[in-house]
Amino acid sequence: MPKRRSINQNIIADSLPDFRSLGAVLRIVVLANFIALLAVVAQSFSLADVVRRFIDMSALMQPILLCSLLVLYLASKGLAQLSYWHGFVVVILLVVVITLSVLSMGAILFMPEQVSVTYFMLRSAFVAAVLAAFLLLYFRMRAMSLVPALQEARLQALQARIRPHFLFNSINAVLSIVRSDPKRAETALEDMADLFRMAMGNSQELVPLRREIALTRQYLDLEKLRLGERLRVDWHIGETVEMAVIPPLILQPLLENAVYHGIEPLAEGGIIKIRIRHEANELLLDVKNPCKEVYGAHSGNRMALENIRERLALRFDVEAKYTAERGDDYYHVHIQLPYIKQETE
Repeated sequence: MPKRRSINQNIIADSLPDFRSLGAVLRIVVLANFIALLAVVAQSFSLADVVRRFIDMSALMQPILLCSLLVLYLASKGLAQLSYWHGFVVVILLVVVITLSVLSMGAILFMPEQVSVTYFMLRSAFVAAVLAAFLLLYFRMRAMSLVPALQEARLQALQARIRPHFLFNSINAVLSIVRSDPKRAETALEDMADLFRMAMGNSQELVPLRREIALTRQYLDLEKLRLGERLRVDWHIGETVEMAVIPPLILQPLLENAVYHGIEPLAEGGIIKIRIRHEANELLLDVKNPCKEVYGAHSGNRMALENIRERLALRFDVEAKYTAERGDDYYHVHIQLPYIKQETE
């Protein structure tokens, strides 16, 4: 499994791009063609010359580019086991070998008449190596620029988790049952301790989904102490989803907003519907709750949901989708992200 998808490490800049990521592949294709276009423009004297040269260059470059991406996709698991610079060198060597292999099958179709086959192949391999090195360095610089943003997003998520209203309400709810139901009060205090311990101590890039579900259940149990039968929860969890890993602090804030902005303002309460399922290579999370017309007006709600959206975009790029739909009497959040199975230890 690629290193950047390991659940045992933090995001770091010294990691190769994930060649299985659609966002990384799209960036490589766009940047490689853009650089090729710049090179063509620098050598041309007219628009027609630019078009002709770019078509000729694309006919040579695209097979090499696509073959390289395919090989790197297949080799991504092995590359993840290497240190950054060892992986860097291996990627360059793979690109050079693929370039020479593709050219050996049809170099004579692309090279100028006055240039020898050997020189043309060596020059093309050198250009491919330089381009590959540039792209790898680009991804490294991009990762370095994203690390502070992701750290800030995580900090905001932690701060959002420890809302004073939740802490005070939970303490008051526990105090109200200390004498009448001491066993239940003790369990509630243990849940509070676990909840805050997990919130403050969580620094991993990806965590088991089953742990996030357990944390969310503890949170809902605490809220039921004060809301009672007004808060009802309908869980639908697929058979294989608990083997997945997800970014931390995703599910529980959604439920907190559903309780705070959806259930709490309603005198009759309501049902929060949670559906988590695995389809193909995607993990789908849906949270739906009843709401009044003013749902979403509270700034805290928007900040928490935007924080989740930002962290998903930073972690999964275009592979993650976050949508929120508001109806006349409901609010529905849908999250779609890559299904990543937990590594066996």
